[in-house]
Amino acid sequence: MSTTSWFSRALLPWYREHARALPWRATKDPYLVWLSEVILQQTRVDQGTAYWLRFADRFPTVQALAKASEDEVLKLWQGLGYYSRARNLLTAAGQVVADHDGRFPTDLAELKGLKGVGDYTAAAVASICSERPVAVVDGNVYRVLARVFGIDMPIDTSAGSAHFKELAEALLDPKHPGDHNQAVMELGALVCKPRDPACSACPLAARCIARRTDRIADLPVKAGRTKVRTRHFNYLDIRTGSGGIWFQQRSGRDIWRGLYELPLLESEGPLTERRVVARLSEQMGPGWVVEGVHGPVKHLLSHQRILARFWKLTPPRDLGTPEHWTLVSRTGIDALAVPRLIERYLTEHPGPIGA
Repeated sequence: MSTTSWFSRALLPWYREHARALPWRATKDPYLVWLSEVILQQTRVDQGTAYWLRFADRFPTVQALAKASEDEVLKLWQGLGYYSRARNLLTAAGQVVADHDGRFPTDLAELKGLKGVGDYTAAAVASICSERPVAVVDGNVYRVLARVFGIDMPIDTSAGSAHFKELAEALLDPKHPGDHNQAVMELGALVCKPRDPACSACPLAARCIARRTDRIADLPVKAGRTKVRTRHFNYLDIRTGSGGIWFQQRSGRDIWRGLYELPLLESEGPLTERRVVARLSEQMGPGWVVEGVHGPVKHLLSHQRILARFWKLTPPRDLGTPEHWTLVSRTGIDALAVPRLIERYLTEHPGPIGA
């Protein structure tokens, strides 16, 4: 029996019996499948499902999404992180409408031409929606293949990536590529988990080299870890007597581009009250008074650790409207797309600190 045969013959019956009833699996609409794949990047399925349902309800077609504003998409995306995915989502929808007459492609090359669509997403949509015989390779697939075949080649190197891609293609069931791809990913998500895998429930356990050689905890192998950068954010909580609060919109190529946040002073290290007042006085004139401070609050991103302090301030009487700042009413805040860090702070501190 060939390698392909035993692998798929063991895996597909397990998948058809144990696959989760996820809403996007009830459709072959490439737009809705693509939407699920984008949302589930770096996102847990239980969290992503609620977002997929919201997007599918608000934007049931790619044409509806293409007509949306960036602020609308970012607001609906709020809390998922990696906001470039949301911007790419909107751009890609526009491409489908403009370049493909509104018909979502299932051809691999055409899919890769869409903003934010790489090898994995293109392979997933093409195989699931039109049974194109192309394998997907994601974190779950790396883990399953590394353990089952006892591969200690680092997955985060070009040679390792190429090796796993070649193996995944060789194993692919050409008659059922969509189910096959989903089955390998499902096995990695439900059974062959990073920690405490359920080997007794695995349909591939009898052939698993990592299990036989007691190397489950060692595989897959990574060559190195990404260095985490620490950043110090000093947010300015400045509110008016009528209940307004000052915001600014992030721009440039940094994190959270396009989202709204409280005015920010970033620093190399923690700032003292005196230093906060001094920096504000230098930039906008004297008269600032610190009423309180909250934090530090630790907020972790994939490659960054943010230590945030929230400074409750009374501004000078002649503050005016600082450049790039926007005064928002308390009720208007709900319409803004904000980072989760800001959302949590405002929820915990709807009024002045200590109130």
